Amino acid sequence: MKKLVLTTIVLFLLINLSFAQKTAFTVEDAIRVKSLGSQTLSNDGTLLAGIISDGKARFGTDHFRFRDPSYLNLRAGRLVIINTNSGAKNEVFKEDVRVTSLTWDEDGKNLFFLQQQEDKLVLAYYEVKSKRTKYVKVKDSRILTSNSGINVMPNGSDIVLAVRKVGWFEKAMAEYKEATEGPIVVYDGNDDFLKWDRIGLTGSLTEIVKINVKSGNVEDLLPESSYGGISISREGKFLSYPENFRTKTSYKRNDGTEYKLSFLKLTEKDAAPEVIYGKSDKRRRFWWDEDERNFAWVDSGNVYVDKLSTFGTIEPLNITKGKAFEDEKKEKPVKFSVVRWNPSGNKLLLSSKKGWWTINSNGKNLKMIYELPQTDEEKKVAPNRNVVKWSNNGKYLYVSYSEKDRWQRGIQRFNIDSGKFESLVVNENLYSSWRFARDSDKVVYSKSDGDRPNNVFTNTLDFKSETQLTDLNPWVADKKWTYSELISYRDADGEELKGILYYPVDYDPNKKYPLVLEVYETFFNNGYRSSMNLLANQGYFGLRPSVDLEQGYPGEAWLKGATSAINLLVENGQVDNDKVGIQGTSYGGYASSLIITQTDRFAAAINISGKVNIISFLGDSPKIGTRNYAAAEVGQDRIGGSFWDEPLKYFQTSAVFFADRVKTPHLLISGEGDWNVPGTNSREMYYALRRLGKDVTWVNYMKGGHGAGWASTESDYYDQWERIFNYYDKYFFPKEEKK
Repeated sequence: MKKLVLTTIVLFLLINLSFAQKTAFTVEDAIRVKSLGSQTLSNDGTLLAGIISDGKARFGTDHFRFRDPSYLNLRAGRLVIINTNSGAKNEVFKEDVRVTSLTWDEDGKNLFFLQQQEDKLVLAYYEVKSKRTKYVKVKDSRILTSNSGINVMPNGSDIVLAVRKVGWFEKAMAEYKEATEGPIVVYDGNDDFLKWDRIGLTGSLTEIVKINVKSGNVEDLLPESSYGGISISREGKFLSYPENFRTKTSYKRNDGTEYKLSFLKLTEKDAAPEVIYGKSDKRRRFWWDEDERNFAWVDSGNVYVDKLSTFGTIEPLNITKGKAFEDEKKEKPVKFSVVRWNPSGNKLLLSSKKGWWTINSNGKNLKMIYELPQTDEEKKVAPNRNVVKWSNNGKYLYVSYSEKDRWQRGIQRFNIDSGKFESLVVNENLYSSWRFARDSDKVVYSKSDGDRPNNVFTNTLDFKSETQLTDLNPWVADKKWTYSELISYRDADGEELKGILYYPVDYDPNKKYPLVLEVYETFFNNGYRSSMNLLANQGYFGLRPSVDLEQGYPGEAWLKGATSAINLLVENGQVDNDKVGIQGTSYGGYASSLIITQTDRFAAAINISGKVNIISFLGDSPKIGTRNYAAAEVGQDRIGGSFWDEPLKYFQTSAVFFADRVKTPHLLISGEGDWNVPGTNSREMYYALRRLGKDVTWVNYMKGGHGAGWASTESDYYDQWERIFNYYDKYFFPKEEKK
């Protein structure tokens, strides 16, 4: 008995010692968190390539040179190849490099990529067998670009990619300098394009060529145009490509652009392109099978299929016409959309309001395999399911899975014959980036516990053989870490909403804590957030509350929803009602400024890179054209009309016009180089609040972009967080109080 007691005491002491040894998560830690990005899996699933990078990769961008044709700035990272069978990791270079467009050849013997060397891209490939990197000596002076990625021909010896036409650089630089240097810049309203739209149009133009890897010889395939991406059929016979033709700067959605889809027979010398979809201002989506030979599209709810091999000789087949109806009288045909092709290219998965359907590509055997929830109540509780793979044997659909009222997430398998779902992996973990090998039963995905950074795992399709491939941040085990909880609350209109609550480190349920809201739109899934972990290590609760944004009246949502979430936490005895702050970035920053014109509930508010005046914002951000008009009229800002149609709504949703109502201390943080939400918009709120004698501070990082210090230099990032910590500390804990 004494031995048992002694063992228990020792175990207790060891556990407490373990917790005591953990150190605070700092800004330095936030920067050094690593992730594996740009992942690409070989066809047999044996090799996974990707780029490991940390927060430092974000720093040092010259935001003032956005759209400068001479400026190239790929993010740096460590290019690695991981063997999914053994877990062995090989670093292609022994230092960080700037690479993009990672692409395996057919057999997984070579990994191709574009590497930045000074101000240009070079074509390179890594030989897996020899473990050597080789550079293709391209016998052409044209500039390589990543616009259309890298497409490896089946023979592995030829690469198809995009290049700039001879003379493109001189033309592009002349347009850019005229807009940025002048000395006189003229903006003519009679021009079909805004000046920066024309610059963007020039930036989209490329030619398509084929490059022989060994000889470096270049063969022209397609003339200069704006290509939306290119695809090569599996056997290498066909190259299909969409084109976009900008006709004018338009302020209406789906206007000002014409679309076209064509293909080229690569096996026929000097073959002329054949047009699949003629130039039209109506955008049409096409679904291709895995071999890029057969394609489908939808017109008026009917599904059509065609083949490149017989294109032009046989009429496209309407495979659904007259085969399914919504009513017994057969007067209302079911309207279908395409989900995907099966791996064999002879069957399609369709969807409708009723459910999921399968049908042969020849139009036979249309069958509804799963009935979707139909009533509002059924839809409200039904889990989210998204088809991510059709098994090679055709028997199963693999679907990502997420419940709507709790964190139960993962992947299921749907048996097409039985119509039943089987949960393969469903739990509280957070899964993402499903990658399925084309020619094997391998699957690769990212997983976390919902609080810490992701790692990458591999498995087989029965999901019984999980193996961890990366341990990118082993040091987090020695750090104090927040943990998250999904909470439910009702807004002022009675609408049930969800929020993600992040607990302070060393949480004591007998204490009340300060709370900082990080606002945007809707939140459900948790996941590693550096901001929430930093605030939790300050001894604060963090909360990401969802709000119900209403078209025409978006400015009311945060007041109705965010404050209700606060009330819940205060009533639960978790939060000190006098120590609540709010912050957000971009649209969330806009919300932070707006809500303090409506309530004095907050002890402090921080706006990072968010607008404060939607009216003046219409003329901001010239480098991205009409985005700000579209955001207000039909986009994120949700006003629902032009300023001249709805002037009062623009006025009501602009914080600066109600600056006289602000009682909350306000910190505005911006980046001088922010081409998305210029710092000059934040400046308006600073001048207004200062004029009114309010408590306001404006911090403008002269090298910063969108995100301010996070999109600036490393020292600015440290400075931004120090200011945020100090700001909350100042107003949560006045001098007469002890923290």
